[in-house]
Amino acid sequence: MNDESWVTGNLVLRVNGEPVEMQMTVPTARIKPQRMLPIFQQMSSAVVEASVEANGKEVSCKAGCGACCRQAVPISEAEAFQIAELVEAMEPRRRAVIKERFSSQLKHFKELKWFDRLIGLKDMAYEKDPNFSPEKYMAVVTDYFKEGLPCPFLEDESCFIHPDRPLVCREYLVTSPAENCSDPKPTNIEKVPIFLRPSKAMLKVGRSSNSENYSSLMMIEALDFVERNPDRFPELTGPEWAERFVKELAATDAPVDNASRVRRKKKRHKK
Repeated sequence: MNDESWVTGNLVLRVNGEPVEMQMTVPTARIKPQRMLPIFQQMSSAVVEASVEANGKEVSCKAGCGACCRQAVPISEAEAFQIAELVEAMEPRRRAVIKERFSSQLKHFKELKWFDRLIGLKDMAYEKDPNFSPEKYMAVVTDYFKEGLPCPFLEDESCFIHPDRPLVCREYLVTSPAENCSDPKPTNIEKVPIFLRPSKAMLKVGRSSNSENYSSLMMIEALDFVERNPDRFPELTGPEWAERFVKELAATDAPVDNASRVRRKKKRHKK
């Protein structure tokens, strides 16, 4: 049996000007950011729920509708390590199937030189090249979708890692008819506006020297990236990681207020 100290604090996020209260309980021990992902996922879900409520429209997304799961999915380095851990924890047969899906899709898009095009446009945007345009970037992203390859975790048009799905997946919700998602265009897709972007905050917080030259990784790169790179994340306490995340989250849109009272408690965990 191990004793582990945890700290609990209240947090108020302002979503579209309205306060959303939540409670965070984080370990006081020094940990890697991957261990904080369940907490950041909960925060993301709270932000998204508040955004949906503020929008006032019914969300079309539901289990069995996986059209959006054929898009390029940008993730943070920390999420790549989490995905690799999820896959390694699978029973051998399923693990082999999922690894093959990742490998074959990565090979497919490399052969198409899709990543070269994407990186080239990101470099142009970073360098403020006048030849860059959002339309060119969207054309590359659309070309990925047109290949029709589903996320490696999509089965029966549903995500089988739904509780652990990346933050950006949680932020993509549409209110337009579900059938429109099979051929998405700016003119036929209406998305729920997310007033704070946890996925963007995670890109900043969940980065080590491995990915300092990446604006983000794509989901299908996750296993290959982790295989080629050791875990170089620093170890910080849970409150330190939480503070970093909240700071970056605040920068994505509205101000975020930390709560006043914090209490410490002990939890017991079995080995």
